[in-house]
Amino acid sequence: MAASSLTPNAPAEQPSLFGRLFASTNLVLLMVCLMYALTYIDRINVNTAGPVFQKELHLSTVQLGWVFSAFGWAYLALQVWGGWLSDRFGARLTLTVCGAIWAGATILTGLVGSLTALILARVVLGLGEGATFPTATRALADWMPAEKRGFAQGITHAFARLGNFFTPGLVAWLIKVSSWRVSFVVLGGVSLIWSLVWWFYFRDNPASHKGITQRELAVLPDYSAKKDRKNDPIPWGRLTARMMPVTLVYFCYGWTLWLYLTWLPSFFMHGYKLNLKSSALFASGVYLLGVVGDAVGGWVSDLILKRTGDRNKARRNLVIAGFLLSLVFMIPVLRSHDLNTVALCLSAAFFFAEFTIGPFWAIPMDIAPRFSGTASGLMNIGSALAAAVSPLVAGYVIQKTGNWDLPFLGSIGLLLFGAIMAYWMKPNEVLPGTELGGAPGMVKA
Repeated sequence: MAASSLTPNAPAEQPSLFGRLFASTNLVLLMVCLMYALTYIDRINVNTAGPVFQKELHLSTVQLGWVFSAFGWAYLALQVWGGWLSDRFGARLTLTVCGAIWAGATILTGLVGSLTALILARVVLGLGEGATFPTATRALADWMPAEKRGFAQGITHAFARLGNFFTPGLVAWLIKVSSWRVSFVVLGGVSLIWSLVWWFYFRDNPASHKGITQRELAVLPDYSAKKDRKNDPIPWGRLTARMMPVTLVYFCYGWTLWLYLTWLPSFFMHGYKLNLKSSALFASGVYLLGVVGDAVGGWVSDLILKRTGDRNKARRNLVIAGFLLSLVFMIPVLRSHDLNTVALCLSAAFFFAEFTIGPFWAIPMDIAPRFSGTASGLMNIGSALAAAVSPLVAGYVIQKTGNWDLPFLGSIGLLLFGAIMAYWMKPNEVLPGTELGGAPGMVKA
């Protein structure tokens, strides 16, 4: 039977174990997971290579902070419009174009010869990656049943942290066997391959995918009910107002995330006098706990939702708990100077910060299912703004005080503020006019 003739009401065949593992929905999820990993590899590779090209290009600590920050400003600019593009043109075309841009920018980074050119390459990278996460959310909203969205968002971001985990060691190895320039060219080439595979494999409408089964379609939202959404006006005012508390809380998370991603290798290198290899090893160890936090947080969020049917408990309350536990484990970093103690506390703090990611990225799909790309773009403004500001502020603080511990004090304060503001997030209330309209598998708010 042709894929286009399949309907959610048709009898579902019993697939084999192989069929379940390699189901089209799982392969699409895997492709999105790989995209998350590659985008983070390409955005934080500059942090590990930073101390190397800082010497070659004669950059100060503040100038290096501007290099780290340049990505964030461009990334910020594409959040809302990136989400709109995915709702308007679909995830297939949007992510393919984005992949080509960010891959090209990564390759370009390895060819620069000045601070200006380096910042320009980072700006282009931010433009290329700006629409990726909102667009991925659009794809997952079409390809994942509602009760698995927390897990899907958790596992995709777990792959992002796997990218964080592998990047310091991978980049350090590539620099050792070749040069920092070659490392960027190689990594950009891999991202370009991904974008080509995405174009040939993914379809916006799951029913038009040649590998989809009746069993999979039976639990997915009805794409035909929203195929004309690109012609419907987005309720910008009401949607922005509903997402504002989520955006603000996500900024508090993003501040800590980007402090970790941009300065952690340098923190271990300069704060504890480690070499490039050792600092990369310690940074990777911290990032590894983030991988676990992402996966566990998404799983726990869906488990609570299934048992209680309460999205406030499954999403909002987990964010509050994660923030509070993260800041508690960050406090010893300000008081202890033992390398192992600091590394363990940073790992635990990062675990609980990342524990909130699955619940966070499910919230846009809960609040505005029909415009989840735009809603997630509005939310991700918070992290994007943090990506632009946090590395820059940390760079100034470190250069002025010489204290590598001090930037973590700001994270502690923002995590506490975010935990308080999280009470104004309302994932239990779908914004009127943004419903999918009786999609199969929807968990009612």
